[in-house]
Amino acid sequence: MKRSHALKLRARIEQAAVSLPDGDALEAVELFPAWAADTVYALDVRVRCGGKLYRCEQAHTSQEGWEPPNVPALWTAVSLDEWPEWVQPTGAQDAYMAGDKVTHNETHWISTVDANTWEPGVFGWEAVT
Repeated sequence: MKRSHALKLRARIEQAAVSLPDGDALEAVELFPAWAADTVYALDVRVRCGGKLYRCEQAHTSQEGWEPPNVPALWTAVSLDEWPEWVQPTGAQDAYMAGDKVTHNETHWISTVDANTWEPGVFGWEAVT
């Protein structure tokens, strides 16, 4: 197979990967484009970085230092975990909504308010036993 043909197939595969549900996408992280600096990213685009899959939370043009693990206001790790680990929100763009579930200090919590930036156990969370 010629390289040019392989590159065309790769582009088609990456286009098809966009519509994969998260569960399937997590099994095929290598199908998603690698994060790159100086790239325009749209809301909900998924990229791979460090072997993990991330979803864009705010449209932006990337730059060095804004790699997905470094900027939770722009990127969240794609996960099927029903109780992901709580991460301190940086603002309204990544605040938790009512009904969101997290794990914090070995306890499961459900947010009881929208735009929740409080740490579980302080305000706006209900512990689940």
